[in-house]
This record gives sequence, C-alpha cells and structure tokens, in this order.
Amino acid sequence: MGPEDDHRGGAWGSDGDGAWDESVTVVVITHDRRAEVLRTLDRLAGLPERPRVVVTDNGSRDGTGEAVARHARHRPGVRLLRPGANLGALGRNLAVRYVATPYVAFCDDDTWWEPGSLARAAALLDAHPTVAAVTGRIVVEPGGAEDPIVAELRDSPLPRPEALPGPALGSFLAGATVLRVDAFRAAGGFSRRLWLGGEEELLAADLMAAGWWLVFDEGMTVHHAPSVARDATGRRADGIRNTLWTTWLRRPAGVALGRTARLLAGVPRDAVSAGAVLRALAGLPWVVRERRVVPPEVERRLRLLDRRQLSSRARRYVG
Repeated sequence: MGPEDDHRGGAWGSDGDGAWDESVTVVVITHDRRAEVLRTLDRLAGLPERPRVVVTDNGSRDGTGEAVARHARHRPGVRLLRPGANLGALGRNLAVRYVATPYVAFCDDDTWWEPGSLARAAALLDAHPTVAAVTGRIVVEPGGAEDPIVAELRDSPLPRPEALPGPALGSFLAGATVLRVDAFRAAGGFSRRLWLGGEEELLAADLMAAGWWLVFDEGMTVHHAPSVARDATGRRADGIRNTLWTTWLRRPAGVALGRTARLLAGVPRDAVSAGAVLRALAGLPWVVRERRVVPPEVERRLRLLDRRQLSSRARRYVG
C-alpha cells in the first residue's frame, strides 16, 4: 500500500442543521499553512451553496492537520484526510475518492470561492454535457485586482463552438476550476509522476483527447490571497520539469522539439533550471514508455496556445 492509499481519513464533521449541496463538493489540499487553510474553510463555510469540503493535509508539520481536525468538529460537512506524506496534486485524487456529488470544485489553501460561483458552475455543467471543466475569474487579495492570467483565459485563441457557454481553453487552473467528477476519474486524475507544478496541463490534454471541452466563465470568481509560505525556486524547478515531460508525453516529436527549444531559451540560466532539465532527462525511459500523442484536432488547439504563450506575461518561470 502506497502513501496515497494510507489516507487515515476521518468521518464528515457534524451534519449540523441544514441540507448540503448535492451538486458540488469542494476539495482543498494544504501543507504547512495552518492560518491560510483555516481562513479558507471559514470562507467556504459561509457560502450559500453549503458545499461539503474534503481537506487533504499533505504531511504538514506545523499543526495544520490538528487545527483542521478541531475546525471539523465545530464546522459541519468537513472531512479531513491525513495521508502522512506530501502527495502534492495527488492529494486531490485522494480527496475525490470521497466525493459523492457529480462535480468537484478544487480550491487551494490560499483561495476561496465567491458566493454563488459554485451554483453557477453546477448549472453550466448541467446544461452543457460536453464540458468537463469550468474555470472562473481570479482576483488577487488584498485589493481585488484581476490576476493577469484572466485576460489570457478571457481572450483564448481557441475556436469556440456555439454550444459552449464561454471561451474554450486548452488547460485550467486547479485552484479556480469546477470539474465533472466522472470525467476527472476516467482520465485518471492528476499524474503521479508530475506531483505538483503545472500538473493541470497533462490532465487537460487527456480530457480534450477524450472529447471533453474546457471553458472559462466570467461569472464565476475565485479570490486568491497568495501565501508567503511559498518555495518559488522549487516550484520553478518542478514547473520546468513537468512542462518538458508533458510536452514529450503528448505532443508530436517535431512540435515537442520546438517547444523544448523555446522553453530552454526562456528560462533563467542557473543551477535551478539546469537541475530541472537533468531531472526531466532522468525520466526519459518512462516518458517513452507512456508517450501517447493527442489526436490531430487537439494538437491544432494546443498549437494555437503555444503561439500565445510565447508572449505571455503571466506564464514565466521565475523564483
């Protein structure tokens, strides 16, 4: 039994005195961010949708797990999972095992959904059965300024079929997206190999290859108060490695070569980037074994995004 299976999960907190949302469950992953995750849980508890919440504590050592457990005893509808290790994005996979609603809203420990957004997402997914994921608008706190990535989502260059409720996307942001649970499970969830850092790109490619659409919706809002407890250097290294792996796992060889060259030309030339490339090369044997190129229609969409990302100010490897 691996660490992902050793969940040591608790039961749901007290049911309290009201009905729960039967459409959307919120999943939160956290690691050593006690104050941030408690704030997020308080915000979620105040939502009119009254969603159940599953929290995966990814091996925190600062008392986060104990604090969430105390919170769950007093706040109804919260379930805490403690796998005993830092699973990264796999903590979301673990949490989704306990989701009984048709949709799951991912939420980071330093983000929270605005009232009404989850209900809107459920209505959109109900009405559009070919859509697997709806990503909301992100505003940065304090101040409420729009995250620079939102402009790219809003102005996506991908063709938009008339039936879609919003601009078509080629990937999504996990902390600001509501997904169809069946589609997430069928695609295998987040990759065990990638751990964390741009892990959405591979799952998004697999969802599109399976015939699903990903969309942006202007009417959904997520608030993001960036935590000061961030390992920017580590995230850069993981992001470079994961982008290279995803590229070679799903893109045609010629495209992968060009994308690799552009990526390496644009990252900082230092030991962190060099280490990330070496780690990516070390994974070459399994990448070759598991390589599965996306269908031509999906590749056409991804190429449109490649051109946009070259000039992106919101997608840079820094730290």
